[in-house]
This record gives sequence, C-alpha cells and structure tokens, in this order.
Amino acid sequence: MRLNVDVIVTWFTPAAQAAKGATREIPIVMALAGDPVTTGLVDSLNRPGGNITGMAGVTAELSGKSVELIREMLPSARRVVALANAPDPFSKPFLEHILLGGRATGTMIDAKLIRAEELEAAFQEMERERPDAVIVQPSLPSKRAAALGLRYRIPAVSAFRAFVAEGGLMSYGAAESYLYRQAAVYVDKILKGAKPADLPVEQPTQFELIVNMKTAKAFGLKISETFLLRADEVIE
Repeated sequence: MRLNVDVIVTWFTPAAQAAKGATREIPIVMALAGDPVTTGLVDSLNRPGGNITGMAGVTAELSGKSVELIREMLPSARRVVALANAPDPFSKPFLEHILLGGRATGTMIDAKLIRAEELEAAFQEMERERPDAVIVQPSLPSKRAAALGLRYRIPAVSAFRAFVAEGGLMSYGAAESYLYRQAAVYVDKILKGAKPADLPVEQPTQFELIVNMKTAKAFGLKISETFLLRADEVIE
C-alpha cells in the first residue's frame, strides 16, 4: 500500500484476505484462492465486485480425489492423516472433501488442524502413530512439509508440483504454470484499464499428477506401472 503499486498478485486464500484487508482501491489478482465466494473474497464468480478477481481453485474437490489416488498408488493404505492450515478459512472445505473421499474409499481419515509453526510437531506425532500417508494443505509451508515427510518416512501428498520437487511423494492439482500465466493475463487487462469487478473469476482447466519415484524408492514403495503411466510427470 505504501509503495502505491498498480496491482497486487496473491497466492492462496490467506494472502488474498490480507490484501483485501489492506486495500479496497488497488486491484488484486488471485493467482489462486480456494473458494473465493465461500470465503467472502468476491461476491460471485461471474460478478466478483470490488477490487478482486483472478483464479478460483478447486483444491477442495481435488483433495478428495487425492484420497482415491493414494489408495490406487498404495493399495494397502487404510489410514490417512489430513493436515489442514488452521488460520486458512479454506481449511474447512479442504477437510470436508477429504472426509468424503475417505468414506467413498473406505479409508480412515485423521483430520488435524495445525498452524505453520506446529508442522514439525505434527510429523513427530505421526512418526509415533505411523499413518499410511498424509495429505498436506497447500497453504502450509510445502518445502518444509516435504522435507519432514522424508525425514519421518511418511508418504506425503499435496496439490502442486513444487511439493513433489522438494521430496513429496505425489501431487495432484491445477498446473502451476497455467495458473501463473492466467494471472498474468488478468494483470495485463487491468493495466490496460479493465476493472477487477468486471472480470469474471475463472476456475482452472489444466490439472497434473506428479509422482516422485526417488522418494518412493527411498521408502521402499512399489508403485505400479499402470499408475505411473497415468502421471503427467515422474521425477526420477
């Protein structure tokens, strides 16, 4: 605000909320935010109103799909921990869809609401409990979560490629490069005079499944060739 920038670009719901709390004048572009209608960021997807527009994530629905993918990748998996970011208002739909995915696949879901500073303590607790896998909400520190998954030998799953590149086992979600490009399109339109209130919020249309086989081998996990053939990228 003090710099008087022309546009603010945010990533994830907490950042978008912080920006909205700071200004009602400077245009805000969400490179991604959970469910911006439910969380009160915009009035509707077609008519966002106010000074915010951009990309609405479907991460909640995809988190439920992640349970199904875990069961396909690790058929013996029966108990999955879901780590949700307590201050993030998107944590509620995130957990709701994971619980739905658990019921649909007969998987026991252990939902844990934590703050970023409690991440290591959560993994220490999981080391004692030994779940078959953990799903990490993307707004938690992904690099740290991936590293902790490796340290405590717990297969960790999240929504974006960066998590897998840092050592996470699998990710399934909207393609990050696609989201960033779409955010740039919004910025370009706004810098050319468009008003955020007049630019409908879009939902992702490109998704990717990424598997880190280096991590799988470190854990001694055998992943079927059929599953790997479905992946958009396999990190060796």
